[in-house]
Amino acid sequence: MAPTPEQARRLKTARLSGKHGSKSSKKQPNARVQRYLKSTEPQLVERFKGSLLMKGIQCSQNMALVLKELRALQAPHAKLLSKKNQIAPFEDASSLEFLATKNDCALFAMASTNKKRPNNLVMGRTFDHSILDMCEFGVLRFKSCLAGQDYPGTVPKKRIGSKPMLLFCGDLWQQKAMTGTTTGQVDYPSLQNLLIDFYRGDVVDKLVPTGLDHVICFTLAAAPSSSNNNTPTVLLHQRTYFCQLKKDPHNAASNTPVPWLENCGPDLDLVIRRTQWASPDLAVAARKVPESIHKAARKKKNQSTTLFGETVGRLHMSKQDLEHMGGRKVKALRRHEKMEKQAEQQAIEQDLEHEMQS
Repeated sequence: MAPTPEQARRLKTARLSGKHGSKSSKKQPNARVQRYLKSTEPQLVERFKGSLLMKGIQCSQNMALVLKELRALQAPHAKLLSKKNQIAPFEDASSLEFLATKNDCALFAMASTNKKRPNNLVMGRTFDHSILDMCEFGVLRFKSCLAGQDYPGTVPKKRIGSKPMLLFCGDLWQQKAMTGTTTGQVDYPSLQNLLIDFYRGDVVDKLVPTGLDHVICFTLAAAPSSSNNNTPTVLLHQRTYFCQLKKDPHNAASNTPVPWLENCGPDLDLVIRRTQWASPDLAVAARKVPESIHKAARKKKNQSTTLFGETVGRLHMSKQDLEHMGGRKVKALRRHEKMEKQAEQQAIEQDLEHEMQS
């Protein structure tokens, strides 16, 4: 039986502090171990999710090559285990949760093959050191750029750490469920969310055009089944293209580059076999955003930022009475007031003289 996350943490602390197996293992770890344990704890904002790639009880050479391709797509945040593991994720996921916690990976993919399910690929993710959701695929067709014979000549490869552009084609991605021969009811929006989380890479605030160098296209299409009832089987086609920025041939005066796509692999044709999605309560808990992030992202009232990064504020004040407001009187204003008073006095005296004469 695999140890619980708390037991694994205690064993790891004792092993790092050099007190594993001794009576003094309950003592507080030193500062170095405490800093390491603090770095492995859940963060308020996770920058990336690590991926754990492993082999099942039996794994063919083609499925091992699929894992290598996935590691190349997710580099440098992917770990590929060389040994085979006796794990059945849909029957008992305790060993899988233990390996994911040990390697600090929230995403996983396991490749295996047997007589009942040949060329099997299980992709999923974890939350709070337990399985959140996972989906089992059957690989019907695989085209690799590492083999050499699938793509002759020099094939461009993605840069390490670059962000992919994900494209989802087909109306089936908007449907909650559809009946198939091997899958039953499939929640395609949840599958789309799983694929985005699996391939998106680092979470960044800004991008440069050179950092977008490959496109991954996912297409859902119904293929006619070979059975007698002709029930359509939904296939998932994954295609990968390398994106090159070149000069626009139709507008020589333009400095804006134009993207050119070139097939680079890996290409997969998948059929959905089994799914296990999170319960509604667990899905809400996994997608919950801390209140501190909401407060930081909340827009400040009456404050905006211009195009040049300058902060502009607006103040709301009550109406001012300018007539009775006292201000600083300069010398020029004093002379003007004195001259106005003298003119008024002369006008009054002239009126009095006219009245007396009349």
